[in-house]
This record gives sequence, structure tokens and C-alpha cells, in this order.
Amino acid sequence: MMDFLGVGPEEAIPLFPLVSGPASDAEYYRETVTGVWEHREEIDGLIRLAAENWRLERMTLVDRNILRLGTFEINWSRDIPFVVAINEAVDLGKRFGSEESGAFINGILDKISEIRKKKVKT
Repeated sequence: MMDFLGVGPEEAIPLFPLVSGPASDAEYYRETVTGVWEHREEIDGLIRLAAENWRLERMTLVDRNILRLGTFEINWSRDIPFVVAINEAVDLGKRFGSEESGAFINGILDKISEIRKKKVKT
């Protein structure tokens, strides 16, 4: 919603219940939306690095934002294992994206998790 409307979390968060109904976990929702927004430049940089032949701007709106969510969870959500973050993102891609979204998201987030693992080891 923020990407499409060009608004920040303070404008977007109150709109969410109007579009999708109340969030099942309002605290997680607020923390994640705010976290993705605060780290968006680094998140987009990681996606660009992992998506070797894809420009971020050419990705579908749905895929791009699912990748942002997954990248945030992999890098900043300490209580979510990488495999869970990737599986949830792939499921979202299959549900809301195109026929190829699941595999596309899986490949990019797998590379991002490998980058994260290397960063933790050093």
C-alpha cells in the first residue's frame, strides 16, 4: 500500500483495516511495516544484489513488496528463522502473485539468506 500510494507507515497503517479488516497481530503488523519502511534502502540494496538480472523497478508490485517483507524478516526479525520467512513469502507469492512468483521469490530470498549467514559468520 505504501509503495502504491507513495505514503509512509503513519498514513498506511490506519488504512489497512479498511481494506483488509483488522490485523490478526497488530503489534507484529506495525513493527514489520515500520521496520520495512525504516530499512527500505538497505532492503532494496539486498534485493538488487540477489536479483542479478532483475531491476527492482521492473518487478511486479506484489513480488517486490513480498521480497521486502521477507528480506526484513531475514535480516531484522531475530525470532523468525530464515526458512520460515522464506516459506511464508513464497506462500504469499503463490497466493497473491503470478504463476512464477513463488519460485522467483524463493530464489531471491534464498540468496539473501546466504548473504545474511555469511555476514553473521564474519
